[in-house]
Amino acid sequence: MAIETVIFDLDGVIIETEQEWNDVRREFAGRHGGHWDEHDQPAVMGANSMQWAAYMRDMNGVDLTPQEIYDGVIDALRARYARHLPLIPGAREAVVRLAPSFRLGVASSSPLELIEFALELAGLRRYFGAVVSSDQVATAKPAPDVYLEACARLNTVPARAAAIEDSSNGLRAAASAGLAVIAVPNQAFPPSDDALALADVVLSSVADLTGGIILSIRGEAAGGR
Repeated sequence: MAIETVIFDLDGVIIETEQEWNDVRREFAGRHGGHWDEHDQPAVMGANSMQWAAYMRDMNGVDLTPQEIYDGVIDALRARYARHLPLIPGAREAVVRLAPSFRLGVASSSPLELIEFALELAGLRRYFGAVVSSDQVATAKPAPDVYLEACARLNTVPARAAAIEDSSNGLRAAASAGLAVIAVPNQAFPPSDDALALADVVLSSVADLTGGIILSIRGEAAGGR
């Protein structure tokens, strides 16, 4: 069954923001009497907004409500993005290259307001027919919900879709949803070996992503894409 749809994760695939999230959370926790350690960022990768905010309250000693934690972290990230959006080299080109031949979507654990803000800053929003946040579904990554919702909004089925992911929970979510899985491992926070083993293809960079690679997963001819 030929792949007709490509769904991108955002953080770590299109924009290099895992370190941004890590730094902002560390600074925020420190200002509010808490802590943020090296194991915390991998622990919340894939979590939805209220999950990681509650984690910071319960596990990191940040004595605020989850909503207050969310608001403070997101405001700081928006300010950072506005100053400098850390677009991953080759990501824009990959999206533009695939857009004529595939339906494109985004399935991210970031809040919707931050996804939309980043894509507009990058000049990429118009290429995506659907943008879904884990905040909009019942269960966050590694559950399949966000990918299943993205497929539904793009009027496709998982068997005809491929996911581009960088993290353990993202790879697990895409595989569980039944999509073909292309891994671009995050260098700062690499996926576990067992999660990486779920990928059909592993690329060293999103810049290497082509239509031919995507179609090869299902054994289709590249067809000039």
